[in-house]
Amino acid sequence: MAQELLLEIGTEEIPAGFLPKAMADMANLIRAELESAQLAFGAVRTLATPRRLLLVVDGVEEHQPTLRSEVMGPAKSVAFDATGKPTKAGEGFARGQGISVDQLVIVETEKGHYVCARKEQAGRPTAELLTEILPRLINNIPFKKSMRWKDLDVRFARPVHWIVALYGGAVVPFAFGNVTSGNRSRGHRFMAPGAFEVKDFRRYLDECERHFVIVDPDRRKAIIRAEVARLAKEAGGEALADEELLEQVTYLVEYPSAVLGTFNPDFLQVPKEVLITSMRSHQRYFSLVDASGKLMPAFITINNTLAPDPSVVVRGNERVLRARLSDARFFFEEDKKVPLATRVEALKSVVYQAKLGTSFEKMERFRALAVALAEELAPKLKEKVARAATLCKADLVSGMVGEFPEVQGVMGREYALLEGEDAEVAQAIYEHYLPTQAGGAIPSADLGAFVSIADKLDTLCGCFGVGLIPTGTADPYALRRSAIGILNIILGRGYRLSLPALVDRSLDLLTVKLTRPRPEVRADVLEFLRLRLVNLLTGQGYPQDVVDAVLSASFVDVSDALARVKALAELKGREDFEPLAVAFKRVVNIIKSGVDTPVDPALFAAPCEGALHEATRAAAGQVNQAVAAGEYAAALRAIAGLRGAVDGFFEGVMVMADEDAVRINRLALLTGVAKLFTGIADFSRIAA
Repeated sequence: MAQELLLEIGTEEIPAGFLPKAMADMANLIRAELESAQLAFGAVRTLATPRRLLLVVDGVEEHQPTLRSEVMGPAKSVAFDATGKPTKAGEGFARGQGISVDQLVIVETEKGHYVCARKEQAGRPTAELLTEILPRLINNIPFKKSMRWKDLDVRFARPVHWIVALYGGAVVPFAFGNVTSGNRSRGHRFMAPGAFEVKDFRRYLDECERHFVIVDPDRRKAIIRAEVARLAKEAGGEALADEELLEQVTYLVEYPSAVLGTFNPDFLQVPKEVLITSMRSHQRYFSLVDASGKLMPAFITINNTLAPDPSVVVRGNERVLRARLSDARFFFEEDKKVPLATRVEALKSVVYQAKLGTSFEKMERFRALAVALAEELAPKLKEKVARAATLCKADLVSGMVGEFPEVQGVMGREYALLEGEDAEVAQAIYEHYLPTQAGGAIPSADLGAFVSIADKLDTLCGCFGVGLIPTGTADPYALRRSAIGILNIILGRGYRLSLPALVDRSLDLLTVKLTRPRPEVRADVLEFLRLRLVNLLTGQGYPQDVVDAVLSASFVDVSDALARVKALAELKGREDFEPLAVAFKRVVNIIKSGVDTPVDPALFAAPCEGALHEATRAAAGQVNQAVAAGEYAAALRAIAGLRGAVDGFFEGVMVMADEDAVRINRLALLTGVAKLFTGIADFSRIAA
């Protein structure tokens, strides 16, 4: 009979950012363990609060099935001699399988008679297996950072204080460090710190709520969302949408309670981004806006307890926020006394990276690269691009950004506007940091886009040039994010430019800094960008083989590559695509690199050769015209029209004829076919 498995790991407060991944990892680990043990099971659920990770698996089979295995050995004639006695090979095989020779069986296969070792191993009770599986699972949950405590030899995100492990309501006994599993959990640290008995998942949830713990993060999130909306409405506004903050706060509390606070309206003279950042990043407060979107002098905070007197909590939060906002106002007023242009000089004393020089040197490099982009794509913007690039890092040496790093770019824009800089230049100062995350907004105009691409590409080429290349998950200079940002901007704004030429230009500007051979750096940077583009496009739903086929042909022009991916993906969706792909893959596989010989109709020995030649010539005009116009769907349709002639050719003649001239002529015919699509995609990489 199948039983419920429940595992709760009680700890000191785990960082909020660790919990969603830990929940997913727990689910994956238990599935892998149960599948490896060949135990049937039902739904897997994981829940979490700052002080506990919970795993529940429905319907775990009570007993492991009898494990049967079959291992094929040598041929019967090798395992036994003519008299039927086992040879050394037969004895060795039996010994290696842990059985006697007389337990070997003879199996008839397509290749003849072979010896086989068939073994049965009685399954173990699930309760017994879990005593090994559960401590291993706890130990294997990966955290970005783990810690040890006392003199124990175990590691976890935070010290473990209790473990509940039940299978069918009975305790699964094991130890993790100095903690022994049992059936007693604990309530809220402050409101109900005592222990309570756990019998099953349903009653566990009830007991948790009685002890002021809401274990389900989705339920906590819904409560927080509703309470924030309610208080915001009472204050005459609405909460500023912030799903990331909502997610974070959800994993900071076990029993959410919302309160509304206010601050002095005089602080609204400070740019709203600074106020929002101060409330959000430092205090985890939700900001409020009025009907017109204007920031209100109010905030909502989520407590982890039900306060006897909420006004005390409100006053405490207001006092803390007042100090933070006073600091922000001071820095803002002080920063306004020094023009951005003056701050640019201070970048000469800021080391960007020891091998790549100062922030001023970096600015000079990407300014030249951004101006080069403007010359190619929008020559009228060259002067504004140069100005934006010059000023865009100046706020890094401001007091405000020193205190609130999250507002870099924002403050550059605000100070530029206050100083009377061109509004487009000011916006570019802010937008050159975009996108700040995967799927984030890209610059809204060319000005910010050119500076952003240039800045990110300088970072990418510079780091690769001095050997600072990402390995595994380690990427301290966020090069993956820079590469994806470059590609998203190019694709999002539809720029048509040569990526290799852009990399070359960046490397020209970095010549004196490179510590690795330039050809290696160039190749590594382009491959890094190609892999990011593969991930980007497959993440958008394009088939892996289609993306691979297109980018293997060429990805010099990223926007062009996307157009080819879209066209090939559309073609692959056709019902007749599989035989079409098989035919073209056969063409590619036969010609390899092709032959550089013109087709000679005089050497045709069969009508199918002439038919393919004429069909290829007719299609070539349509394909070339369509490719020149970037109409790849039309080009691929024209190429697809060759399938009948290609199939007829393969059915009618043997390509690799004995006579050299005939064979080369047939290869030339197929080379002509391949040339029509090799610039679009490598069909040999398509999974037909």
